[in-house]
Amino acid sequence: MNKKTNLYRLPAAGLSRRSILREAATGFGFLGLAGMFGEESRLLAAATAKDNPGHNPMLPKEPHFAPKAKRVIFLFMHGGPSSIDTFDYKPRLVRDHGKPLPMKRPLAFDDEPAGPLMKPLWDFHPGGESGLMVSDLFPHVRNCVDDMCIVRSMVGDGVDHGAAMLQMFTGSSTFTRPSMGSWALYGLGTENQDLPGYIMIKPSLSHGGAKNWSSAFLPGTFQGTPIGNAGLKVADVRDEPIEYLTNKGLSTEQQRYELDMLQSINRKHAERRKYDPQLEARIQQFELAFRMQMKAPEAFEVDKESEATKKLYGLDEEVTSDFGWQCLLARRLAERGVRYIQCTHSYKWDQHNKLLDKHTDNAKEVDKPIAGLLKDLKSRGLLKDTLVIWAGEFGRTPVSQGGDGRDHNPYGYTSWMAGGGVKAGFAYGATDEIGYHAVEDRMPLHDFHATVLHLLGFDHEKLTYQYSGRDFRLTDVAGVVAKKIIA
Repeated sequence: MNKKTNLYRLPAAGLSRRSILREAATGFGFLGLAGMFGEESRLLAAATAKDNPGHNPMLPKEPHFAPKAKRVIFLFMHGGPSSIDTFDYKPRLVRDHGKPLPMKRPLAFDDEPAGPLMKPLWDFHPGGESGLMVSDLFPHVRNCVDDMCIVRSMVGDGVDHGAAMLQMFTGSSTFTRPSMGSWALYGLGTENQDLPGYIMIKPSLSHGGAKNWSSAFLPGTFQGTPIGNAGLKVADVRDEPIEYLTNKGLSTEQQRYELDMLQSINRKHAERRKYDPQLEARIQQFELAFRMQMKAPEAFEVDKESEATKKLYGLDEEVTSDFGWQCLLARRLAERGVRYIQCTHSYKWDQHNKLLDKHTDNAKEVDKPIAGLLKDLKSRGLLKDTLVIWAGEFGRTPVSQGGDGRDHNPYGYTSWMAGGGVKAGFAYGATDEIGYHAVEDRMPLHDFHATVLHLLGFDHEKLTYQYSGRDFRLTDVAGVVAKKIIA
């Protein structure tokens, strides 16, 4: 072999025959893979290039085309808020309240006979100059409707929370797959090397738990980093990153020396296993943990915000302080270059009964913080390239259950987006007259994911990763970009 080509190096003396074969085989296999897949191997090649210090897979990467959005903030309403009581006004339900369901009921979560039609439990009013109808459950969000694109035709497959959440976050309702945040991080890297690129704020541990923010077969570097969990109060979470990132026993120089020694051993180990992404991920996590000691504590110091800003998010009121803290932290992380952030209001929206009381309480907790986030992002010039998504795992049925409750409905429900290149003051899609099925511009979850990736600058069919003999992608073998919602 010509030394100038440097296609491979001879194994060191003393290696076993098995080690020599392993190194040679995997080396040639990798070269063959890169040659076969051309453009599809671009992202993997960038993550392991020689001009990438330490082969850091988190360095920023170019998407396929100019993006509309640079980052995502996902506001997840765990449990399934009722679309027909929030953002999808259905006059026929008012007119036919108490009448039988005028169609055969599809597969339902509850096996009891369907109850009668039930009207929205709150009045609807138009908001902003666009006049989009929003219920009195969300008066503060209604004032921001001119910045929102309301998608009224979402469609999922799962009638239970676990399957529906898994599909919402990973594209599959049955198998463990990389989450949407992991795909975004894999494709784009992160703009801040001192913070995780994908952060989950108080995520839920139920209905799939970590599977919903897992990197699955993608390298572990792209895993979501949870900050606390839904079972903890903000008081138990807000000081945790600062506490655990501070080493009071060793100086920075001493820690750097220890880590350099450890990484020297790790790198020698990695040379024997060149194409093990999990090993590389562990090495990178050591480095990230060290860098976070310098930068992360400041990012989490929400209390240093002005009193006016904290009031905007509702931190001065007990009912809004929890989700307000999540939203304000999300803004602080977004402006510091974190690529994908999720705030979770969990697990509160599953009203099979007492919907009037519980939805009222739930909306009070999130309405002001969400509006505060949208206004704050806009005032700082961040909303234009930050895609804000609001959604649950499904909606709820137009028929009553347990008195004033509603069952799960994945067949036609509402989410909304703001900023990040979507049309503002715009409604996309529609459900039927009673709000049960999406009938116009249906948005299956693969289409939803394809659209989000498009806004981030990706052709969803080309953002792939080879695993177990095939190319995988977030949208599997489906997905159509909803171009009507793109500004």
